[in-house]
Amino acid sequence: MKYHSAPLIPHKSALMSAPANLLAEEVCLPAALLKKSALENNISWMQRYADARGVSLAPHGKTTMTPWIFQAQQRAGAWGIGVGSVWQASAAMASGIQRVLMVNQLVGKANMQVVAQLKAHYRAVDFICCVDSEVNVRALSAFFADQGQTLDVLIELGVPGGRCGCRSVDDALALAQRVSDLPGLRLRGLELYEGVLHGDDPQPQVEALLQQAAALACRMEPLVDGEFILTGAGTVWYDVVCNIWLAAAKPRRCRIVIRPGCYITHDRGIYDLAQQELIARDPIACDLAGDLTSALELMAMVQSVPEADRAVVNFGKRDCAFDAGLPQPIAHYRNGQELALRAESIVSTGIMDQHCMLRLAPGSDVQVGDILLFGTSHPCLDL
Repeated sequence: MKYHSAPLIPHKSALMSAPANLLAEEVCLPAALLKKSALENNISWMQRYADARGVSLAPHGKTTMTPWIFQAQQRAGAWGIGVGSVWQASAAMASGIQRVLMVNQLVGKANMQVVAQLKAHYRAVDFICCVDSEVNVRALSAFFADQGQTLDVLIELGVPGGRCGCRSVDDALALAQRVSDLPGLRLRGLELYEGVLHGDDPQPQVEALLQQAAALACRMEPLVDGEFILTGAGTVWYDVVCNIWLAAAKPRRCRIVIRPGCYITHDRGIYDLAQQELIARDPIACDLAGDLTSALELMAMVQSVPEADRAVVNFGKRDCAFDAGLPQPIAHYRNGQELALRAESIVSTGIMDQHCMLRLAPGSDVQVGDILLFGTSHPCLDL
């Protein structure tokens, strides 16, 4: 919001009622910037990729939690929107999303009650969540049967030492059978998240998990009426998920659903590197026109230059992600004019709650009041 548009100090997340010039200091900094053209490019690119592979796309909405972005993804052809919690599901439904995939367990009576209310209010919306334990399955069955409702669920397959999910194929199959036997529940398919696998070369582990899931899906097929949903894939391995599952034996009426989320804004850090690696190994992605591009940047102001080789800017851990590399300067402005920025001449080296420390190379011309534009890494924590 422009500083002179209201008598009180505006909340930094308020929408601007009129265009404002950030370089003319009409907006309180720090501020996150979304580039509309890049956002639209990314929405289009990922949908075209899914269409080219013949799979469905359910972008993970927790990355943005922004209704108009949800709607743009749905208009572009997204099969659904993924969420991680009940309140996120509520926001998606209120935004007009027709299919909401809560890629998480629904636990606790209060959360169950909210879902029951959402199902009653948004009757046309397809809501699906995940299960990985008989205790949870029994609780869900008792609650929704008592409500006179049917809850659609996916069995979640996990890995030892990972996140949620059944730890073996046999456990997953037994749970699927239990779901099919209980009232108030309907089994829709199988879910996993391969992104929990790490290491120097996790691709063989990812491929093995995907093969295991496809074989499990075939064994689960008799327990699922109608279309079988087989879903995985974050923003790093979506090509590998497509390669393995499209080639594998699977249920006859199988819908493969990929769920990347960070692609929507992309970044200049971990996901830019992951996308470069994906383009190098995937000819289909390589042949698509264009590519993902960073749509999210952070603008901040130099507030102190206490030493010749040190400056401090006015953003910190409360303003940006710092778990996958610090935001790094990509542009330098003074009095509304862009200055030359030499590679490695200004580098973020540390971050605190409200401050980011910069190392200045010899000869760097940085003054208090200068504006710096930063590229970010891991957009889930920046929005």
